[in-house]
Amino acid sequence: MVQYIVILLDDTSVSFCHYPNVKVRRHIMPIETLRAGVLYAMKENLNVQFVYPDYELPEEYDRLIDTIDHIKIKPTGFGDADITVMDGLEKVKEVEIRDNMVCALRLTKGEMFNARDIIKSVLEKALRLNIILTDIDTFREDDFAKYKDLLAGLCEDVEQMYINGKAPQLNILTDRMMLDKMNNCGAGDTCITLAPDGQFYVCPAFYGGKDGYAIGSLDNGLDIKNAQLYKLDHAPICRKCDAYQCRRCIWLNRKTTLEVNIPSHEQCVVAHIERNAARKLLLDIRTHGRFLPEMKEIEEIEYLDPFETIRQ
Repeated sequence: MVQYIVILLDDTSVSFCHYPNVKVRRHIMPIETLRAGVLYAMKENLNVQFVYPDYELPEEYDRLIDTIDHIKIKPTGFGDADITVMDGLEKVKEVEIRDNMVCALRLTKGEMFNARDIIKSVLEKALRLNIILTDIDTFREDDFAKYKDLLAGLCEDVEQMYINGKAPQLNILTDRMMLDKMNNCGAGDTCITLAPDGQFYVCPAFYGGKDGYAIGSLDNGLDIKNAQLYKLDHAPICRKCDAYQCRRCIWLNRKTTLEVNIPSHEQCVVAHIERNAARKLLLDIRTHGRFLPEMKEIEEIEYLDPFETIRQ
């Protein structure tokens, strides 16, 4: 059941996930399309996320947007964002991090492996930080080892912050400690995207990509082919997995395995490295006192890719 709608306000709206936005020519959503999109969200009782480009919108757009409850996702340079997207480490320098900020930091693995100090500095100030790796599909065995080492270091940093009385939120570490079920992006299932062309898409990546496809339109409604494939209960590996923090990215699935409900080896291993790091962090924090006593233990596992258990 659809609960969320992402509305791209321009072809150049900032990417806040794994996909690159390859569109460089500005094309703002026509005001009539935006009005129809807001009305659709109201009628369907959907939670709305507006994704902004890197320029100020006309006032009439702002007035229309403010007629509905929403979340603003904006690139750096805008002080009124609910989620500020920093595309690369250099963009971190452009942002004055405040204690109520929710930040998304898009990084390549090369940037990520050298970003511990920067990530720590953001966590010490922001309310929440989401790390998005933009090239998970290129990970190799030595990259997995580097990622594991990085997370071990970040665990030490986060543990110390908890000791000092701060409760940092870092998606790749602390989310799994709080979850007792899958918390994926839900693209094509609980979440859809409305693009400037007035059509619905599984997610923004399917609008910007050359092999993307629409799943309906404002004029004709939703028309999701094989809709069951986007649901967790039709994902044979994911539905039994307990790496609950994994985004289970539909776009990455399709890009790497040609199936929307089957993740790649790389995506699974990265998610399980995060899961195991979260397990250690939870155990370490609990040595300093009672912490999340209502949450179940994260069990120890002997695999990083669930497919390994199938092969055995």
